[in-house]
Amino acid sequence: MDNNSLSHTRWSCQYHIVFIPKYRKKVMYGKVREDMREILRTLCQYKKVEIIEGAVCIDHVHMCVSIPPKLSVSEFVGYLKGKSALMIHDRHPEMTNKWNREFWARGYYVTTIGNVNEETIRKYITEQEDESKKEDMRI
Repeated sequence: MDNNSLSHTRWSCQYHIVFIPKYRKKVMYGKVREDMREILRTLCQYKKVEIIEGAVCIDHVHMCVSIPPKLSVSEFVGYLKGKSALMIHDRHPEMTNKWNREFWARGYYVTTIGNVNEETIRKYITEQEDESKKEDMRI
């Protein structure tokens, strides 16, 4: 059983998220990479999102995170990309275009990480349905 809980909910919501800088530029190295790691860590703490594993590569970011169910994935990624772009431009003004402060490309990749596979869930639902039919016959 997972230790994550809200007032009346136990949860395990894990996702693999990947996003890239605009035009997939190779800009995250050296001090920028260190700062990006710190920024992403801080922003995740603000939203109470646990980073299970993460990697800031030269031209993309991989994150395996546990997001509370009260926060949607798209809301979280939008927050993460928006705030991190502003923060990285504050720390590295040389990366700022004088007309805009874009850093990340539009969109992202996300997939869920589960403890069970689709076949197990289908089997469980079928068993529950069969159990319900048996209950109906008893009544």
